[in-house]
Parts: sequence; C-alpha cells; structure tokens
Amino acid sequence: MPDDQILSVGIDLGTSTTQLILSRLTVKNFASAFSVPRINISKKEVIFKSNIIFTPLATQTEIDAAAITKFVADQYQAAGIDKHDIQMGAVIITGETARKENASAVTQALSGYAGDFVVATAGPDLESIIAGKGAGTNVTAKEHRCNVVNMDIGGGTSNLGLFSDEDILDTACFDVGGRLIKISPQTKEVTYISPKVMQLIQDLGLGIHKGMTVTPKQLQPIIDVLVNILENSIGLGEKNPYFERFITNHDLHLDKPIDGITFSGGVADCLNEELPADVFRYGDIGLLLGHGVRHSQIFKKQTVYPSVETIRATVVGAGSHTTDVTGSTIAYTDDILPLRNLPILKIAKSNEDVTETQLAQTVEERINWYKVQNELSNVALAFTGKHNPSFQDIQRYAAGIVKGAQELINKHEPLIIMVYEDMAKALGHSLFSQLPERYPFVCIDSVRVENGDYIDLGEPVAGGEVLPVIVKTLVFG
Repeated sequence: MPDDQILSVGIDLGTSTTQLILSRLTVKNFASAFSVPRINISKKEVIFKSNIIFTPLATQTEIDAAAITKFVADQYQAAGIDKHDIQMGAVIITGETARKENASAVTQALSGYAGDFVVATAGPDLESIIAGKGAGTNVTAKEHRCNVVNMDIGGGTSNLGLFSDEDILDTACFDVGGRLIKISPQTKEVTYISPKVMQLIQDLGLGIHKGMTVTPKQLQPIIDVLVNILENSIGLGEKNPYFERFITNHDLHLDKPIDGITFSGGVADCLNEELPADVFRYGDIGLLLGHGVRHSQIFKKQTVYPSVETIRATVVGAGSHTTDVTGSTIAYTDDILPLRNLPILKIAKSNEDVTETQLAQTVEERINWYKVQNELSNVALAFTGKHNPSFQDIQRYAAGIVKGAQELINKHEPLIIMVYEDMAKALGHSLFSQLPERYPFVCIDSVRVENGDYIDLGEPVAGGEVLPVIVKTLVFG
C-alpha cells in the first residue's frame, strides 16, 4: 500500500490568543496485507503557522464566533489551501475561553473547516496535560527518568502538569498569567484588571485602578506575589498569604519529588534576562511576569529543561489515527455503539497496584480533570492491567472503577473501560455484576492509548466478537 499524504489543521482558542497550524502528514499502513490496517504517521511537516491574534470576544462572556471563523478562513487563503482539502484536525478551546457561554457554538461554527475533527473544550486539568505533551515534558521525564513539572503560563492561567516516565501523575491550575492586567502600549494606561488582582491591589494598598498611567515599579509588588505563588506551587519558599486565593481549581499534591521544570505558554517566551525598554509592548504584564519568573527561586533551585514548544505548545497539528480491533476478550452491552471522540483518561501504572479504596479515589479525582465549568462529559478510562490477574485483582479493579466512576454512573453515561493486558472479559463480567442492572458499558483490551488521545468505538463485527477501535493521537505543532 503506498503512503498517503493528508492535510491537517490545528486551532487553539486560548484565553488571550488564537492561532492555527497547517501540517502535511505522511501516513503509512504498518500492517501486512492480510491484517487489519494500522495507520500511523511516518512523517510530519508544518507547512503554515498563522499569526497569533488576540482571541476576539463579542462581550466579556461571549466569544465572537464570526470573527474566529473569518480568521480561520483568512489563514486558509493566506496558506493557499482550500478548506475542502483539509482531511483531519483538532480544535482545542482552553483557559477562560472554555468557560465562555458560547464555546460549543464556536466549535460547531468551525466544524466545517476540517474533515475529521477532534474537538475538545479543555478544562484546566486537561489543558495541563495537552500543554505538557506539546512542550515535550512527557518525553523529557522519560529520557531523564525523573519527575518533571511543565508550567504553562498563559494570559489568564498557569497550568501545571507533573509527568513521570510519560505518565501524568498530577495537575494544577492557578489564576496567574500575563494578561491579568492590560495596559495600553501607547499611553501606559491600565485598561483592565482581573477581579482577583483588583482584590490584591486593595489588600496591598497600591491604589492602582483602571485609567491610571502606571510604571513597572508601581506594578512590581503584584508581580512579586504572582511569582511567589508559582514558586509555592512546586513547594519552594514560604507560603504566600494570597496563595489559596489564586488557585483556580486545586494545587499540586507535593508528596512526590519534583526533579525538573519546563515552561510553555506565552509568558515562557518572556523569560529574558533583561527587560526591554518597551516593557508594555504586548499591552500587558507578560514581560514583567516572565522576567520575575526568570529571576525566581524556580531557576535558582530547580533544573529547568528546554521545551519543544512554548507559546504554541497547545496548538494541535492534527489527530493521527491508529485503526485497531479488539476481540476474543471483549465485554459490552448492546445498543450503545458506535461512540465517537471520547477522551482517554489513563490511570498511571503506579496508581493501579493499590487498594480498592485508593483506586476509587484516584479514578474519581482523575474524572474531575475532565470537568469544564463543573460539567462532566463522558470519558474512556484506561488501565495497563495485570498480565496474570488473580480473581481478587479482577474484583479489586471492578470495585475501584465502579466506586470511582460514580458521578459518570449517576449521569447514566456508558462506562467505557480499556485495559492493555488481556483481561477484559473477566473484568467485564465483574463490572456487570457490580454495576446497576442493565447498565451500559464496554470493556476492551489490547489497545494502547495515552492521556490526550481520543477514541472512536465502532459497531461490533464478526458476529459480535470484534469491536473496531480508532485511536486519535493529538500531534503537536
């Protein structure tokens, strides 16, 4: 089978900025002529990077969908690409933008701009995973055999992801970013202050307000607090009195050693030794914040590893597809397939060999990673499993999953379980006995997935003995 080339697009709608990447992917079928296709990317070439624009808003609570659509159309034209030539891609809506009232309307408006789209509205935890993988932190952690935190410092938030040997162990998010204060580059007047920073200004007695002309020196006490919060977030320095206030959802569990740091996000491009004369040229405090981080305890006391990407870390080039099948040991209930674009939530192997209660706590905590504005959509839970599981192991996995996934079960979402080791049929039988009567579920094995992947599950074939599975892995630009 000859290699095919396809065009893909990645669109990132962030708190502050929106950007687009076009890639040409060479896809190869690695299977023999007599087996099920296994389609993987053999080569990737970025052929176009858009300008990075400020995310257009119609109001403070509404994204300007028409402006976003026009931006995408204009970029296609600038690249000399017809939208009908795009075969796959991804839209990722992150940060404050994911909380806007019409986020879903924007994804629908853009859905005509690629063939087979992965669309994700990413809450702070999922954004931490995507940004860390985009920055290459998972690869760095594996290569150096250590625990590495990626700090994705954007306009509105800083997303932290702790990686170990490519596994994501923990996430966190703080309301620390470069556009918490906006300043006119021309007049140096303050045009916006975030509510939390406004409260901080009052507590510090700084007297800074909208419409006021400011200098870097006047803003420095605010920068000091924000930098100190980032230091505290990885266990450095004395706890700042305002630390709790700036937590977006939760902080890191500091029960594991942190051996290194990577940086991504717009502020990562501002980690300069010296400040430029025009420190407000981006219309915000990003350069001041970056300079503060560069001279913080983070650089003095931690190993800082280079990142693959910084400001473009959450731009996704495409969803590469691996077609696979799972059979012989599957278990599922009728009439719930097909299912499309389910995000994978993979439990780290180190979190599997624990008690039933501990496994349930881990599953429950990880499911909360996928909440956006406290709303939970369905996910596929993935485990490595055991090569030769005992009856007690099977019972422990099933009970931990059912207890931990109770919020999904209460919503009557189909329970989708994926295990790499060959134990799905036995686990499926145990799940069946512990779930409510006639509860919809699928339990499959022998398919390799990672956090940040998405899957499609097809309708059963071969007399119900086989399920087609398409794994979509986000490819970072």
